[in-house]
Order: sequence, then C-alpha cells, then structure tokens
Amino acid sequence: MSVDLSSVIKAYDVRGIVPDQLDAGVVRAVGAAFAEVVVLPEAPAGGRPRAVVGHDMRPSSPELTAAFADGVASRGVDVTVVGLCSTDGLYFASGSLGVPGAMFTASHNPAQYNGIKLCRAGARPVGQDTGLADVRELAQRWLDAGEVPAGTGEVGAVDEQDLLAAYAAHLRSLVDLSGNRRLKVVVDAGNGMGGFTAPAVLGGAAGLPALPLEVVPLYFELDGTFPHHEANPLDPKNLVDLQEAVPRHGADLGLAFDGDADRCFVVDENGDPVSPSAVTAMVARREIAKELRAGRQPVVIHNLITSRAVPEIIAADGGTPVRTRVGHSFIKQRMADEGAVFGGEHSAHYYFREFWSADTGMLAAMHVLAALAEQQRPLSQLAAEYERYVASGEINSTVEDAAATTERVVAAVRERARAEGEEVEVDRLDGVTVLHPASAAQPMWWFNLRASNTEPLLRLNAEGADEATMVAVRDRVLALVRGEGQ
Repeated sequence: MSVDLSSVIKAYDVRGIVPDQLDAGVVRAVGAAFAEVVVLPEAPAGGRPRAVVGHDMRPSSPELTAAFADGVASRGVDVTVVGLCSTDGLYFASGSLGVPGAMFTASHNPAQYNGIKLCRAGARPVGQDTGLADVRELAQRWLDAGEVPAGTGEVGAVDEQDLLAAYAAHLRSLVDLSGNRRLKVVVDAGNGMGGFTAPAVLGGAAGLPALPLEVVPLYFELDGTFPHHEANPLDPKNLVDLQEAVPRHGADLGLAFDGDADRCFVVDENGDPVSPSAVTAMVARREIAKELRAGRQPVVIHNLITSRAVPEIIAADGGTPVRTRVGHSFIKQRMADEGAVFGGEHSAHYYFREFWSADTGMLAAMHVLAALAEQQRPLSQLAAEYERYVASGEINSTVEDAAATTERVVAAVRERARAEGEEVEVDRLDGVTVLHPASAAQPMWWFNLRASNTEPLLRLNAEGADEATMVAVRDRVLALVRGEGQ
C-alpha cells in the first residue's frame, strides 16, 4: 500500500481512515521505524530492548496492533502486548515497566478511523519535535521502496500481559476513596474504554475491595462503532444522555469519558456540566495541600484558555500557577521543567506528576469523587466555589487571513478601550490574548484568538466577570472577526 504519511502522522500522533490510509502494512512500517528511532536508542546497556503496545475497542485495533508489534519485533525488540486498555492504561504500562509504548486509538473520531499515540519510556510524549517526524520519514522511505528491510539481528519476542488490575491498584493508591461517604455516580463510557476501566477502578472487576460507590453504567459495552453517541463529551450533544440520567437515578454526579478514556467530563446532581476549569481548580487545591503537607512548594500548570479563576485559586492556596500554550506537548514539557505536581487543560485533559506527568481522566474523576465525598454539600454547591466567571466556550470562525484578522481585532479593541479611558493588556503566548483587568468603570474580561493549524479558522475563547460582560465581549469580537462591526 502506498500512502503519504504526512496525511496521517501529524504533530502529536497518528490518525487516519482504515484501510484507505492505515492498514497492516503501513503500521508494520511505522512500528519498525518507531523501534529504530525511539526504542533502540533508549535500550539499557547490556539489556534487551523492549516496548509495550495496547489498543482500544475499535474493530480494526487488534489486527493493526499485531502488525505494529511485528514491525517492532523485526528490529530485535521484545514486545509486551497488554491488549485492551485505555490510553492512560498504556501510559501506566510505559511508566511502570519503564519502556516506550504505543496505544492504538483514534480517541473520539468516528468508527472508520484508527491511530497511534506513541511515548518514550516513562510515558514521555513522542511528538513532531521529539521523534515523530523521524519515525514518519523512515517509515515513508520504506513504504516508497515497497518493503521494510530485514533487521540486523534476531527477531524480538512478543508476549502478552494483563495490567488492568495493577493499573486500578495504582490509581487507588493515589486517591483513597475507601473511608468516604457513599456516592451514587452515573458513568457514561460512550461504548469506549471507560466501560473497561471504570468497573476495574471504581468497582470490583479487577478483584479490588469494594468502594463506597454505586456505579450506574451507561453504554459500557465496548463497541467501536459508537451506536449511541460519539465518544466525545466536549460536544454538548454527547452529554445529553448523562445529563438526563443523573437526576433520574438520584445520583450525586455523573462522569463522561471519551473513546480512549484519557479525558473526563463531570456533571453535577442536577445534570449541569461542571467546567473543566472548575475541575482543574478543584483537583489543584487537593494536590497543592498534599504538596504543602510534604514540605514542598507546589507548582500547577494550566493552559491560557482555562478560567482566570484557576491561577487565582492556585495562588490563594499557596501554589505557583504556570501558564502554558494549548496542547498536551506544551503541558507535559512544562510539567517536567517545573517539577509540577498537576496540570489541567480546558479540554478536560488532566496531568499528574504521580502518574509520570501523563494525562489520566480516571484519576481526575477519583479526585472529584473524593472532594465531593469528604464534605456534605451537593456537587453544584461545591463546584460554585470554582466557577467564579462566565466563559463563552470555543467558537470557530472561517477567515481568509487569520493573522491579519487577528491584528485588525486587536487594534479595534485597543482603540475602543482608549476611547473609553481604559487600557487592555495584550500577550502573544499562543495566538493573542487581550485582558481587561477589573476597573472602576468595567468588570474583568479577556478573550483569546488562536488560528487553527490545519483549517482557515480562528478560534475564540472569551470570559467575563458576569454573563452580560462575557456576552458583550464575545459578540463584539465575533463581529470584528467576521467583518460585521468595528
């Protein structure tokens, strides 16, 4: 099969349509290239090189995983196949075994897609600038030549290992739910890997002691065709079933996982969503307190479109907030650079130093369960402490020239502010962020405009001190972006 790998190997992972863009031959070449570029250079001196591979519930995943493992083994690398797992389950395998890994998943993409998330030993990411471009180049060379050349030594061994119970036990060791009040929680797995991991971590499927939780399952059946709804809780339409089920069952909260279960979304007892920013602040507060008890100065990472409440709460609780660009590679790099205990993104990715600085939706969910169970108020009241401001959510606009449009918006906003006797702050960490601090004349507001890397889109995120302020800023900026106002 001849394929242009630049169409499927992007900045952070591999993603394509099966079999048109990804088939066994393509992923075997990618596996062999991964072994050459990542695994062999990291192999311990005098020891056997080794990698770990897992996959989600998509129909194409077992065949592609086997072909990838064969490609890795062809370079003399031993391969441990852990079978069905969530993406954070693969990160656990990479971290606990100390070897590079590959996870076959297309996350929340439709059923015809599959993909690969690669990592170095200890779950360290492999991205465009950390090896993925080299993997793509080498695999492309082999595919263009029509074959993957034989390795120079013996073929590695391929074995199987079930790490689900160890993964569940590790998460439980980080958040102790055993002594808390009993909670009823509805979990919507969206027919994705949350239906595999939630029974093991929150229930007794892995043979662990029972927790004071009553779990009401929604769509736990593993089905990569996603018969009920897309496994993408970031889209509000995919939360509707959970929002209806929580009050109907009289549950204390609801959890929704995406297809590979590395992201977690939360709804309160009324079925109302709890923003990922509020979850970030809630978990940050718990991790900061733990760090301070241990005598360490806590650092917490947040990306620049999380709520302003996040750095305010981090600082007020004695932590040091560090602001980053959007994207997991930036978060993970700053986590390492700063020795951060925790990191959170607006997209509901949550990163933990105790989990090799990788993202895990299940561990974030356990922190929310613990925070709720350790006090008596309902989640709506608890979450209100962290929902200080009103956010627009991300709004996309199609534009011909994103850079020129952005500069036109900034100039117009600055001019209007000055005409009103106000000043705004502008920074360009990621796109452009314009902040109006609270003043005697106006409440606090900010907005960020970021250009898409792949489409002619500008992405707007806005937040204000109240609904009216946010709506006014959102609508004014959208009108400027779309050429409808000044």
